[in-house]
Amino acid sequence: MRQMKLIAPLLVSAALILSACSSEESTTDAASASSTTAASESPSAAATGAPVCGTTVEEIAASAAAEGKVNLIALPDTWANYKGILDSFKATYGIEAPVANPNASSADELTAVKTLAGQPDMPDALDIGPSFVQQAQDEGLITAYKTTNWDEIPDNLKGANGEWIGSYYGIMAIASNKTLVKNAPRTWADLKKPEYKGMVTINGDPREAGAAFAAVVAASLANGGSYDDIMPGIQYFADLKSSGNLQVIDVTEAALLSGDVPIALDWTYNFPGLQAQLAEVGFEMEIVTPADGLYGAYYAQMPVASSPNPCAAQLWMEHITGNEGALGYLEGGAIPARLATMIEAGVVSDEQLAKLPSAEDIAKITFPTAEQTEVMKTQLTENWGPMVADV
Repeated sequence: MRQMKLIAPLLVSAALILSACSSEESTTDAASASSTTAASESPSAAATGAPVCGTTVEEIAASAAAEGKVNLIALPDTWANYKGILDSFKATYGIEAPVANPNASSADELTAVKTLAGQPDMPDALDIGPSFVQQAQDEGLITAYKTTNWDEIPDNLKGANGEWIGSYYGIMAIASNKTLVKNAPRTWADLKKPEYKGMVTINGDPREAGAAFAAVVAASLANGGSYDDIMPGIQYFADLKSSGNLQVIDVTEAALLSGDVPIALDWTYNFPGLQAQLAEVGFEMEIVTPADGLYGAYYAQMPVASSPNPCAAQLWMEHITGNEGALGYLEGGAIPARLATMIEAGVVSDEQLAKLPSAEDIAKITFPTAEQTEVMKTQLTENWGPMVADV
């Protein structure tokens, strides 16, 4: 299904990924950091105010075992291979990890934290789009935590004080069911063609869902916009809706397998896990990263404030940023935050790297600042309804 393969040698790939993951202010010296987290000392609890569950992964795991489980939310099996990552977590630590409402949006996650506060099934950790991080902080819903591998995570994939970690990221893609779409689109401009009437699917409401938010940003970049002004992207989707090309539903496994979503605008990592199932029902997916509007973004993870299982939440953070969780992300085609360090340490194979978007595309990724993200979110909040949703 995936046509995107690394074409550069391993060392060149490492250099490109290091470049993509460096912050504007400083670059983490990932090559000199240890890739083994089990014996690392944690800078986390004392510095951030999080519960002190231990200073090594083993100690944190022992504290988490006493709690018995970690409550998670909004992690579909096929999203960045979360099924595999969850299975490895449970097998490694013997701790249950139930996932509530797997297809929930980022907005739904924050609502769940507030409505379930004080209850035993309250979420212990979140996985939300960057446009919701500031809201989570402002509303006091999350607790800062620095993992034992903190120094190996690039500066632009973590909050300076441990407020969040972007453990993985990907690129917004156009995925076409070639069985239903004979002439698959390859650019944002292509999606305007009359032949795609009723076929183009954005993954939810961009005011609530991170993937849909990213699609608007990518379309904006393709139409003269920027991280400071995504009105061209909002206008783009207004035009798609006016023409009849756009449908706004969740891009779920069921919707893809039923053929209800002929063209999906979603992350590159949300399709490899469906390859076998799609083939079984006679569908072939083509995934392209449109050159006229290439946009990559992370999802942010963090423990929830006053959750029932704080040590298990910390262990979950250790797992998804550690080698085992990161290799799970790779299996799903997601780019783990510590990839540069892992390549340097020889942890990642050529076959695993081949599951990612091209090294050239990864090198082009830039992330908006928190301030720019808030500007974009405000523009969406004020304009998506009157221009797209309500017309």
